Amino acid sequence: MSRDMRQLDYDELRGIVGDQPYRLLFATVSGAHLYGFPSQDSDVDLRGVHLLPPEEVVGLTAGPETLDRTWFQNEAEVDLVTHDLAKFARLMLRRNGYVLEQVLSPLVVLSSPEHAELVALSPGCLTSWHAHHYRGFANTQWDLFRKTGELKPLLYTFRVLLTGIQLMRAGVVQADLRELLSEAPAYLPELMSAKAEAEHGSFTGVPADRIEQDVADLQNTLDEAQAATKLPDQPSASSALNDLLIRTRLS
Repeated sequence: MSRDMRQLDYDELRGIVGDQPYRLLFATVSGAHLYGFPSQDSDVDLRGVHLLPPEEVVGLTAGPETLDRTWFQNEAEVDLVTHDLAKFARLMLRRNGYVLEQVLSPLVVLSSPEHAELVALSPGCLTSWHAHHYRGFANTQWDLFRKTGELKPLLYTFRVLLTGIQLMRAGVVQADLRELLSEAPAYLPELMSAKAEAEHGSFTGVPADRIEQDVADLQNTLDEAQAATKLPDQPSASSALNDLLIRTRLS
C-alpha cells in the first residue's frame, strides 16, 4: 500500500479483511476517505460486520460482538472494526448515523447479499432523532478544534452538520463533504485542500470569528431542518432486520 493514503489499494485491503476469523458480511472504508478529505498521511478506517456462528451465540461461551484490529501496512496505519450482525442491527435501530454511513459507504472493500439487504433496509432506520447524533458529534469536534486549532476537527464539524441537515431535509445519508458544498461556506474547499497535505495541520487563513459564526449558523439550520423534517420519530425496519438476522445466523 502506498504511503500516500489519498489513494486506496482495494486489492490489498481485501487481502487484509480476508484474515478475519469470522465470515464478513461487508467491509467498507470510513473516516476521512469517506468524508472526502483524506490526507497523504491519513489512517485507513475499515468498518464492517462479521457473523458469529450459532454455537458462539447460544452456548455458554459467547463470541466477540466487536473485533478491533490496528496494524501498519507499508507504513500506513490501518484500523479494522467489525461488529457481529446482531449488535450492528441494534445500532442501526438507534439514532446512530455513524453505522448507517458505514453500511451505505460507496467505498466498498467486501460485500455480500446480506450487505445488500442491510443497504435496502437502511431507509427504514432513519428518524428525526438522528439530528441529535449529528449535533452531538459536531459539538464534540468543535470543542476539539477550539482546543487544538487543527483543521481535521474543524472539517469534521462542518461535515457532520451538513450531513445532518441533508438527512433531515432529504432523508439521505451523505457523508462526503464534497457533495455538500452547496450549503457550505465558500472557503471550505480551500481548507479541505490544506488538510489533504497534512493530517494534523493547523487552521489558518480564515478569521476565527467568521468560522464561529458559520458554525453557529449551520447549527441553527440543523435545528430548523429537524423541526421541519418528514422523517418519522421511530424506525420501521426492526422486524425486517430481525428476520435478516435469524435467516443469516441459521443458514
